[in-house]
Amino acid sequence: MSSYWPEFFTVALVHLLAVASPGPDFAVMLRQALCQSRKNAIITSIGIGGGILVHVSYSLLGIGLIIQQSVLLFSILKIAGALYLTWIAVHCLRARAGGIHVQTEPGTLQSGFAALRLGFLTNALNPKATLFFVSLFSVVISPGTPVAIQAGYGVYMAVATGGWFTLVAIFFTLPAVRKGFNRFGHWLDRLMGGVLLLLAGQLLLSTVSGAEPLSDSSTSMDQ
Repeated sequence: MSSYWPEFFTVALVHLLAVASPGPDFAVMLRQALCQSRKNAIITSIGIGGGILVHVSYSLLGIGLIIQQSVLLFSILKIAGALYLTWIAVHCLRARAGGIHVQTEPGTLQSGFAALRLGFLTNALNPKATLFFVSLFSVVISPGTPVAIQAGYGVYMAVATGGWFTLVAIFFTLPAVRKGFNRFGHWLDRLMGGVLLLLAGQLLLSTVSGAEPLSDSSTSMDQ
């Protein structure tokens, strides 16, 4: 077991650099933290961590390589991801002026399931994450590493991802932080919508042109 610690630390470092990079997960978490309750923001972070398990599972089963090498399957994944990001972006772009208003009314507060689903689908439908985990499990992690150890790496990354975005949720739900964003909250919402829309357009363009959506799939999974 001790012989796998160097590999684990490498995996942990690469994952840390990837999860901390800005992208759809962070944009969604920022909006949740500023516009939803802290509880819902944390639930969304758990959903993002759960999405990691999807990528880990198909990577362990070897399905990730099939998806990566199949133009049709990977194109379907990119289109699905682009459409979902577009759907989120539309909601962000519709933000109205008047600062950040945390949804607290029974009819407007997001349900726990909806918050969990938002985080889960945002990560699970991210094609960059597919490329990241396929690269991680085929390049960084040795084929000789027992499946149980590899699964342990996956569980760690899911928990670490959820933990990271929980910290993000806690920070951006602090009253002082929300107050600082209050004057231009709707512009921030629209900016996040624009970023997500650009990412969705990039995915669709890469599907049409046949190019990779992002340049370096081995170092980041959250753009």
